[in-house]
Amino acid sequence: MKKYYIKTFGCQMNVYDSHRIAAILQNLGLTEATSPQNADLVIFNTCHIREKAAEKVFSDLGRLNMIREERLAKGLDTVIGVVGCVVQAEDEQIAKRAPFVDFALGPLTYHRLPAVLAQISRRKGEPLIDTEFPAESKFDFLPANTSMGGCSFLAIQEGCNNFCTYCVVPYTRGIETSRPVEDVVKEARRLVEGGSLEINLLGQNVNSYHGEDAGGKERNLAYLLHKLDEIDGLERIRYTTSYPADVDDDLISCHREIKKLMPYLHLPVQSGSDSILKAMNRRHTSGQYLEIIGKLRDANPDLGFSSDFIVGFPGETDADFQATLDLVNKVKFIQAFSFKYSRRAGTPAALMPGQVEEKVKKERLEILQNLLFSYQLKFNKESVGKIMPVLFDNKGRHKGQLIGRTPYMQNLHAALGKECRNKIINVKITGATANSLTGIQEGT
Repeated sequence: MKKYYIKTFGCQMNVYDSHRIAAILQNLGLTEATSPQNADLVIFNTCHIREKAAEKVFSDLGRLNMIREERLAKGLDTVIGVVGCVVQAEDEQIAKRAPFVDFALGPLTYHRLPAVLAQISRRKGEPLIDTEFPAESKFDFLPANTSMGGCSFLAIQEGCNNFCTYCVVPYTRGIETSRPVEDVVKEARRLVEGGSLEINLLGQNVNSYHGEDAGGKERNLAYLLHKLDEIDGLERIRYTTSYPADVDDDLISCHREIKKLMPYLHLPVQSGSDSILKAMNRRHTSGQYLEIIGKLRDANPDLGFSSDFIVGFPGETDADFQATLDLVNKVKFIQAFSFKYSRRAGTPAALMPGQVEEKVKKERLEILQNLLFSYQLKFNKESVGKIMPVLFDNKGRHKGQLIGRTPYMQNLHAALGKECRNKIINVKITGATANSLTGIQEGT
């Protein structure tokens, strides 16, 4: 094998995992291919959070098998691997629905990839599958992380103990585990030395972080944020995804005290109805959520919030849905992600009575999204005329265009030279839509 290609589905944790998988393959001497058609090894890093996400994986695997057959006709072998949450949840289905797959690894075992690749030549019909929850931490066996550019992801916590009734994460990522403080700080320093100006700390429940310090004492996320604040050259810090009930006073104080902490927080609420939140097994009420928002705004009045919403959860009435709309009108989220409830096999909600009709779910989602987009558009339009520091780390669609993010995670397009890439530039906002901003460099 000489070249690899990785396709990533789903969350930012998967983006981080794919980056680490690429480092493993590069250490084995492989180089990145531009497409599956010219890759000797193709890996799908998968997401199982919603049914459509899982089905897309199997659909894309079918197309990939056609590419494999075309390459085989030219005398070229292709090794196909699947990693991530779909493997953990549906390992038997992979062997049945995609028997041409060579190997499948859960999200906690991809560090074993070198040994798995060494066994591929001995594969006899069945894919090599590893979905155990290992005693060892994968982070102890991965090559040193490298910068992803101006902004890098850094996983500090994995797994979840909350067992929301709609969610598969505890079954695919396991129980909560946190990396030691010193390991995280060392990795952050390496990323900054490699050119990263912004670090986004990742975890399925990131603010439940409880890593040990050098003396063996358990520390919280607030402690870690203060340690990262001490790193010279690190300009921006973010963290995602947070659980409302785990937002403590120490973390709230960080939004007052740490200037590098960006004024944007993703804090999923899922529903504005207390009865639905209880059925979801969320450890907060709508009132408690609003109280947390109020405390955070007291700490930093400039803080903007985004959230996740599920509509059409089993038993959701018109009154429950209205409670969600009422909560949105109170918080005025500047961004949000909203979805129809999707049954996931093996979760308690899949067996609950009162499953909501698809038509009703679709109608409610449209109403909710229109409301959310109205606040997002309002916030973006209020940005016009302001000057914001923007971290540009991607090429735009057009020649001479770069894409960056404001402190509020707004995408911004500007006509700038490549010398501005992976730098923070002060930009005057000149235009806004619901999804992005345009601007010009200050002083031009």
